[in-house]
Amino acid sequence: MDDSRYLKCLATDYGDLRDAAASVELTVPVPSCPGWTMGDLVFHVAEVYLHKVTVMRTGEWPKQWPPPGAEQEAPLSLLGRGYGQLIAEFSARQPTDATPTWYDPDQTVAFWIRRMAQETVTHRIDAELAAGLPVTPVPDDLAVDGVDEVLKRFLAYDVEALDQLKGGHLASDSDQDTITVMAGQTAWTVRPSADEVVIEDGASANPRVVIQAAPDPMLRWLWGRAGDDVRLTGDASWAGYLRRMLVAATQ
Repeated sequence: MDDSRYLKCLATDYGDLRDAAASVELTVPVPSCPGWTMGDLVFHVAEVYLHKVTVMRTGEWPKQWPPPGAEQEAPLSLLGRGYGQLIAEFSARQPTDATPTWYDPDQTVAFWIRRMAQETVTHRIDAELAAGLPVTPVPDDLAVDGVDEVLKRFLAYDVEALDQLKGGHLASDSDQDTITVMAGQTAWTVRPSADEVVIEDGASANPRVVIQAAPDPMLRWLWGRAGDDVRLTGDASWAGYLRRMLVAATQ
């Protein structure tokens, strides 16, 4: 996906998230984020936007976060302010401009454009679920991109999160066990071991399990937002193993 497409998706999902949040009391629970209310969800998205604005403006990670006074601002107002400043910051910069990110191989504004589009679509789903609204399907291109991002930039990158994996590892040290993930016609091989997770494009020959769905439900399944339309072929415990690793890598 190019940057203009990410920004278009970001705008659409921000609007849907805002509208879903405004349609109910902010005290309603968010079923996909246990312990959160709608107000917590809105505040979280708002402060994430403002955090990225601060990082791009200052070129460094803020030492104190959230900023003083943010929690006293009405959540929907804070959300609107955060989104407005985020878009203004993206508009003032080139995607190739340098900026700090948590992903060492990509220290550019483009990283945050992609990440904020994916962050927003996931939490838009949360807001719709909390409001009791039909969940708007994620466009295929954004969903396939989101699957690629969560596998390569979260699961494969955050090795330290897997050191004390809840439930332990199923994979051996041989690096021969694989899991195939298929979103529509696009496939990835997940090759876990006790020390790292390697992600390869394409399906593996003899996976422990094949996890297959259309792009939208696959993205939602990987982020723990759905699962009814996902098909498993093989050992279901390995699908559970992948979910446990993802939970550890995305916390």
